[in-house]
Amino acid sequence: MRRFAALFEALDTTTSTNAKVDAMLDYFQGVSASDAAWAMYILIGRRLKRVVGPSLLRDWLREEANLPPWLVDETYGSVGDLAETIALLVPGGADARSLDLSLTDWFNDRILPLSQQNPADRHDSVVSWWRTLPYRECFLVNKLLTGALRVGVSRALVTRALADALQQPRVKIERALMGEWVPSPEFWSALSRDDSTLHAAHPYPFYLASPLTGVPQELGPREQWLVEWKWDGIRGQIVRREGQTTVWSRGEEIITDRFPEIKDAAAALPDGTVVDGEVLAWRDERVLPFAELQQRIGRQKLTAKILQQVPARFMAYDLLESGGVDCRGSTLRERRSRLEALLTQAADSTLMLSSEVPESTWEALATVQAQARSRRVEGLMLKRWDSVYAAGRQRGAWWKWKIDPFVLDGVLMYAAPGHGRRSNLYTDYTFGVRHGDTLVPIAKAYSGLTDEEIQRLDRWIRSHTLEKFGTVRSVEPLHVFELAYEGIAASSRHKSGIALRFPRILQWRTDKPPAEADTLEALKQVLAEQQRHVT
Repeated sequence: MRRFAALFEALDTTTSTNAKVDAMLDYFQGVSASDAAWAMYILIGRRLKRVVGPSLLRDWLREEANLPPWLVDETYGSVGDLAETIALLVPGGADARSLDLSLTDWFNDRILPLSQQNPADRHDSVVSWWRTLPYRECFLVNKLLTGALRVGVSRALVTRALADALQQPRVKIERALMGEWVPSPEFWSALSRDDSTLHAAHPYPFYLASPLTGVPQELGPREQWLVEWKWDGIRGQIVRREGQTTVWSRGEEIITDRFPEIKDAAAALPDGTVVDGEVLAWRDERVLPFAELQQRIGRQKLTAKILQQVPARFMAYDLLESGGVDCRGSTLRERRSRLEALLTQAADSTLMLSSEVPESTWEALATVQAQARSRRVEGLMLKRWDSVYAAGRQRGAWWKWKIDPFVLDGVLMYAAPGHGRRSNLYTDYTFGVRHGDTLVPIAKAYSGLTDEEIQRLDRWIRSHTLEKFGTVRSVEPLHVFELAYEGIAASSRHKSGIALRFPRILQWRTDKPPAEADTLEALKQVLAEQQRHVT
C-alpha cells in the first residue's frame, strides 16, 4: 500500500504528462504482477462494488474521532470529502505491517472480505485500519472502500505507460483493457506476451471525433471527406463471434439484453464481424429523441408494450473486423464498402448503414447542418476517406460539426464540494430559473469556469451561505450564469417538470442581475417547440 500511495500522490501533485507516465512506469516495473494488475484496474477508472457506504463511515467517524458530533459534521462540511475528513480527524499511526502489505493483500485479505463480515466485525476492521494508517494511506483505503477513488490521470496516459512497461504495442494494450477482465497476475502476464488475452466477445477501443472549432473549409477539399449525420443515441459495437452476438456501449457495458431486436438482426452477420455504430430509438422511419431511448435503458424488464412503443435500430458507421481479421488499418473508403456489402447481405432493416450527406460543397453543407435540430440529429460527422480506425480521440481525421447548443441564464442556488484535488472547493453547482416570485432548480453543472473564477466563487459561497445540508450549501440568489445544454425533455422526476441534457457553464454573467434570468415558462416554450418537431 505504501508504494501505491506514493504513486497516487505523484499523479495527484503534477500536471506534467511525462512525469505521470514516468511515475506509473516506475511503479509497474517495481511491483509484483498481481499489484501491477490491481493498480492498472484502478488507474483506468474501474471500480469495485462499494464495500462500506459513506453513511456508515460517517457514523463510525463520529464515534472514533472523540469530538462532538456537530464538530465532526462541520469539519466534513468544510473539508468536503469524507475520506479526507476521516484521515484528518482520526489520529492514525504508522503500523509497518499495514503499510508493508501489498496492494493485492489489501484487496484480497482485507477490503474484499468485508462484504462477508457481520456489521460489528466490519466496523472493528475498518476502525483498526484508521488507527494504524497515516493520513495518505488512510485516505486511499477509505476511497477504495466506497468505490469513489478518482486518480488524476487519463486512460491514454495509463496505456502509454503500460505499453512501455510491458514492451507491447499500445494498440494491443488498449484493446485488451476493453470489456470484462479480472485484475490478476495471469492477466498481467498475458498482456506481456504475444498470445491473445481476449475472450470471444471482446470489443475494440472506440475512435472518437474531435469538436470542429474552426470552419470546415480549413479541412481541405470537400471530396476528401465522408460526411454523415451525427446521430443522437448510444454509441456501440456489435460483436459477432463463435455464433454469439454481444452489443457493447461506449462505456464498456454489455447492453445486448436491452436491445433484443438488434441481437436478433445481428445473427444474420457472419462470424468474425465487428461493427461500430449507434443504437437509436426509431419509429415510423424516423429517429426518436434520446429521451425516448432512455426508457429502454432505465427499465429492469422490457415489456412487449415498451418494445412496441420504442423500437430500436442500429445505425452502422464502420467495420472493425471482417472474417475474424482486424481491418481497422485499412482506409475508411475500403471499410465502408465492405460494410455496405455485409449489411446488404444481412437484409434486415434493424441494421442500417449511416447514409452519406451528399451536398458537394462546404457552403451547401453549412446550410443542411443548420437544419440538424429539425432532423433530430446533433449536426454532421466529417471523416477523411483515407483515415484508419484509430483508438481514442486523435485529432485530424474525424471531426464532429455540431449545431450550436441551447442557452439559458440561470441563478446559482446551491453549491457542493468537488472531487479529488478540488474536494476542498465548491465546484458543483445547482442553478435555477424564475417561476413567479421564486426560483426553481433546473440544472446542475460542474465545468466551464476558470481556476481563478472557481477560487473567487468559492470564497463568495462560504461567506454568503444561507443554509447547510450536509456538504451542500444554499446561497444567496445573486449570481447569474449562462448555461449551455444539448436537449430538453419533460420529466416527472424533476420539480421543474423539465430535464436538460449535458448542461455546462458558458460564462459567469456578472453584468446581469437575477431579475433578468430566464423563466420556467420560457423553457417550457422551448420544450413545446421541440415536441412539435417530434410530432
